[in-house]
Amino acid sequence: MEHLLIPHKRSELVDKKMLRKLTERLNCRIEMQDNEVVVEGAPYDEYNAKNVIQAFGRGFGIDKALKLLNDDYFFKQINLKDVFRNKDQIARIKARIIGSDGKTKNYIESVSGVDMAIFGSTVSAIGRIDELSAAEAAINVLIEGGRHKTAYRAMEMEKRKHKEEVYA
Repeated sequence: MEHLLIPHKRSELVDKKMLRKLTERLNCRIEMQDNEVVVEGAPYDEYNAKNVIQAFGRGFGIDKALKLLNDDYFFKQINLKDVFRNKDQIARIKARIIGSDGKTKNYIESVSGVDMAIFGSTVSAIGRIDELSAAEAAINVLIEGGRHKTAYRAMEMEKRKHKEEVYA
C-alpha cells in the first residue's frame, strides 16, 4: 500500500471519472482524501501507479502521465529549491525555462522529444532516456545562467551524440 501526497491545486482536478479511469489503467485500488492518494495493488502495479500519480502531481495531464506505463519512458524532476534559496531566483529561472509565450519550453520539447511540466518549484520531464538527457542538458545550462542559444546548442549536441551511439 502506497500513500502519496500531491499538491492541493492538482488534487482539485481529480474527479470520480478520472479515478475510475486510473483504477482501470493502473490495476490498483485508488482512493483520495484531500490531497492524499492511497494506492493498493500488486507491487509492480503500485510502482507504476506511484510514478503516474507523482507525474500528475507535478503538472502533467493524466494522458501524458500514463506514458510512464510504457517501460521505455521515464520521469525526471528537477527541484529548483535544491539549487536556489530565494523565491525570486526560482521565479526567474522558471521564466527562463518557459521563455516568452512558452517558446523555450516548446523548443526543448520539440527538439528533445520530451513532455515538460513546470509546476511549483519543479521542472519535470517525461521521455525516453536519450530524450531526457538532451532536455536536461538545455535545462541545466539555463539554470546555470547560460544563454538560450548555448542551451539549445548543448541539447542539440546531446541529441546528436545519442543518435551517433545508436548507429555506431
